[in-house]
Amino acid sequence: MEQVTIERLGHQGDGIAPGPVFVPGALPGEVVEGVIRGDRMAEPRIVTPVEQRVKAPCRHAKSCGGCQLQHARDDFAAEWKVGVVRQALAAHALDTAFRPIAISPPQSRRRASFSAKRTKKGAQAGFHMKGSDIIVSVPDCLLVQPELTGALPLVEVLAVLGAARKGELSVMVTTSLHGLDVRVSGGKPLDPTEEMQLAELARRHGCARIAWDNTVLTLRPAEQQMGAARVVPPPGAFLQATPQGEAALLAAVREAVGDAGHVVDLFAGSGTFALPLAERARVHAVEGDKAMIAALDKGWRMAQGLRHVTTEARDLFRDPLIDSELSRFDAAVIDPPRAGAEAQIAQLALAKLPKIAHVSCNPVTFARDAAALDLAGYTLDWVQVVDQFRWSTHVELVASFTHR
Repeated sequence: MEQVTIERLGHQGDGIAPGPVFVPGALPGEVVEGVIRGDRMAEPRIVTPVEQRVKAPCRHAKSCGGCQLQHARDDFAAEWKVGVVRQALAAHALDTAFRPIAISPPQSRRRASFSAKRTKKGAQAGFHMKGSDIIVSVPDCLLVQPELTGALPLVEVLAVLGAARKGELSVMVTTSLHGLDVRVSGGKPLDPTEEMQLAELARRHGCARIAWDNTVLTLRPAEQQMGAARVVPPPGAFLQATPQGEAALLAAVREAVGDAGHVVDLFAGSGTFALPLAERARVHAVEGDKAMIAALDKGWRMAQGLRHVTTEARDLFRDPLIDSELSRFDAAVIDPPRAGAEAQIAQLALAKLPKIAHVSCNPVTFARDAAALDLAGYTLDWVQVVDQFRWSTHVELVASFTHR
């Protein structure tokens, strides 16, 4: 047994002691002891806790791998997440004003990706145990909306219906305006009888839609509200994790683009920002996924009172909009995946648009992009950190850039 003192929290939520030694579940300032194997301490015991430590509110916290920071006080976790963004910017000699963090409440996640396996007595559904492929049932999960935990019996029945004997089913469940939107992957192909059983399950459990690989059964439109428009995204398509988080991101984006009359929305998805912005401005939405951009376009055409929205299916990694294409816009919104958008940012830097709203889920790639914009003459006005992945290490943000 060895004792170490935790100096800081790592990006994956582990405490880090000199060495470095990674200690799961430890907080800065704590003295812990345990057996060190390589660079990790196995089964650490907290010798001296800090005041930031709290009892995990969820009864599943010890076994479930879904949350990393339930043992930390909320204000500590919030300050740490803002600090992660500050440190990423400081690595590029950048600093700015930070708005107060926006935190989604418990039981607000509108989507969950459950795992399920068949068992001798039926099936087991839930989330994976920490560092394991063992599935833990989470009927009282404090992270997701109650409708999602209420869908666990459905997930188990789906596993009995079509999971391979030794395989694992992945079932993504999303709340929509007209019932649950379910996408199943990893199952065996369904025969006609099983497809009929799937349709009956959808009716019995109040589903709007169930997609089993390429088989899609729609009972009601699986609509999502996006501003004044209603959109039916493709099964399993990207959505912001919580309604509250989406509202915070949108408010910050609105402020960043200001009164711009013509906006380009890059990596537009199914219209999270493009459609609400169209209440005040003309918008050109660009997205690599053809099904998502088609859903956005249909949502706009069915809505009332929106200004003109044009759409373009385009791979912005391989074929970014170039500066001459961007120059006709008054502002840009960019919301890339975790890898960032280095090629597209380079073109935005050349185009010198007056305003850019940068949405990011990765502080490291965001800071890299921010440094490129700073070099091109942009001022980083402010950053709004948004925590819609409560009790996790995930960090999201919106940043406002103005060309000097």
